[in-house]
Amino acid sequence: MNPMLSFMQLCDSNFPSGAFSHSFGLETYIYEGSIYDAGTFEAAMRMYMSNQMAYTDALACRLAYEAIEQEQFGRVIELDILLLALSLPKETREGTRRIGERMAKLCMDLYDSPLIRQYYEAIRRKEVSGHPSIVFALAAHHLQADKTEAIAAHLFSGVHSLIQNAVRAIPLGQTDGQRILLSLQPLIQEIADRAEQMAEDELGMSMPGLEVAQMRHEQLPVRLFMS
Repeated sequence: MNPMLSFMQLCDSNFPSGAFSHSFGLETYIYEGSIYDAGTFEAAMRMYMSNQMAYTDALACRLAYEAIEQEQFGRVIELDILLLALSLPKETREGTRRIGERMAKLCMDLYDSPLIRQYYEAIRRKEVSGHPSIVFALAAHHLQADKTEAIAAHLFSGVHSLIQNAVRAIPLGQTDGQRILLSLQPLIQEIADRAEQMAEDELGMSMPGLEVAQMRHEQLPVRLFMS
């Protein structure tokens, strides 16, 4: 089996993790009219990526990967607990947990990895909640992916899912979606490279306005997404 092909499968936006059901607060901005076309959506994505994704998804993936390399599975557990505590909006916290658990179950079924199985069993025992960044790091390490490439791929996967959700919600044309994905690729790599230099205590830095939008999402009268 070609490890790269397996890694590409993991990064595919069609990988059935459940991410297609979540906007993580962006739907609030769409409903209120702040995001209404390709330009406003791309601008919002750049802010979202540079803050929320950089200091949560990217940094968490790096820290988890390093803990796995150092054979410190207890550190992986601690990281999971910390990520749960840092997620304030209920819908975002629950959505992330569901995606993480679903990813862990899928990866356990797909890959012969004792660490993924150990993590999934910890989720089932409710010792941890499950987080996509940790699952991605476990799978990427199992597939022998480079750490920085794994971070970039994790970001790409998340960005691709949000773009596909925006195509449905705004709506956007498929060509606009692909143009945005292409234009965001340099930023994905920039964040992945920057994540290598981030301090651990920067984990969870976010935008208060986005967190408020995520909290307000559950009160919207019409919703396409669970978060």
